[in-house]
Amino acid sequence: MIRIGIVGYGNLGKSCESLIKRSDDMELFGIFTRRDLKEDKFYLLDDINDYKDDIDVLILCGSSDKDILIQAPKLIENFNTVDSFDTHKKIYDYYKEMDKLAKDNKKTALISTGWDPGLFSLIRTYAESVLEDGNTYTFWGKGISQGHSAAVRSIDGIADASQYTIPKEDYIEKVKNGENLEFKAEDAHVREVFAVAKEGYDLKELEKEIKSIPNYFDKYETSVHFISQDELNRNHKGMPHGGRVIRSGKSANNNLSTIEFRLDLDSNPDFTAAVDLAYARAIYRFNKEEKYGAYTVLDIAPKYLSKKDYDKLLKENI
Repeated sequence: MIRIGIVGYGNLGKSCESLIKRSDDMELFGIFTRRDLKEDKFYLLDDINDYKDDIDVLILCGSSDKDILIQAPKLIENFNTVDSFDTHKKIYDYYKEMDKLAKDNKKTALISTGWDPGLFSLIRTYAESVLEDGNTYTFWGKGISQGHSAAVRSIDGIADASQYTIPKEDYIEKVKNGENLEFKAEDAHVREVFAVAKEGYDLKELEKEIKSIPNYFDKYETSVHFISQDELNRNHKGMPHGGRVIRSGKSANNNLSTIEFRLDLDSNPDFTAAVDLAYARAIYRFNKEEKYGAYTVLDIAPKYLSKKDYDKLLKENI
C-alpha cells in the first residue's frame, strides 16, 4: 500500500481524501493543515517533518498563488511530492528549483499535474508531434476555476467568490473548420466573477483590484458581479469545468487532419484529485527506482500510472 499524506484541506484535499478511501493500493496516513483540527488523521502542518518516515508521497492541495511555491521547496527535503501548480508562466522556473532540491535530497517530485497543466500538456505534445504542420489551440470552460476563484477570495474585502472561464464559441468553430487563426488565450476567453463583498468596502475599488490580478485577470475581458452569500451558495458553488485541445494540421498530400481532446467535468477538484493520485502512484514507483529530481507529465510513461501490470496492459490496451 502506498501511504499518502495530504497537505491542505480545501476542495482538492477533500476530493483526494474521498478517492483514497476507495483505493485498493493506497492508504491515507493523514491530512496536514494549518488549522488545529482535533480529529483522527488530522495533523498540524508545522509538525509534518515528524512523520517523514511514515509517508510515501505527499499530495500538495494548497493554492498555486499562495501555498505551493512556498511549501513545496521545503517539503521536498523530506518527502516525495505531487502538486497541481497551475500558473503556466512560472512553471519552468518552479521546475528548475524543485529539480535541484529533489536531487540534492534524493527525493522525487511531480509538478503541475491535473488537466491543464497536466493531461492537456500531454495531448498538446502528442498532437504537435504527429501533425507537425499545423496549429494547436486550447480552450478552457465553461467552468469554475479553483485557482482563479482562490485568487479573488484572497483579496482583502472579499468574503467569497466563484470565477467562470468561458470560451468564445466562434473561435472554436473557426478552429475546427481548419482556419489558421492566430490569437492569445485572452482573446478567445472571457472571465466572469461572482463575488461577495465584506461590509464597508468600496465595490468599484474591489472590482478594479480583481481585474488587475496578474496572470489571472489583467489581460482578459472580465466582468464582476457582486451578489449575496445566499445567491452564491445557491447558484455558484458547484465545481463544473472542462475544456478542449484542438490540433488542426496537414498530413500527407496536404490533407486536413484534426485531433481533439475534450473534458466535461461535473467536479473540477474531483477529477484533478483522480489525476493527482494516478501520478502519485507513478512518483512512488519512480522513487523506488531511484529516479530522483522533478518531473512533469511529459516524463512519465503511461505504464507507471496504471495499477495493471505491463503484460495485462499489453494484452488489453494495445
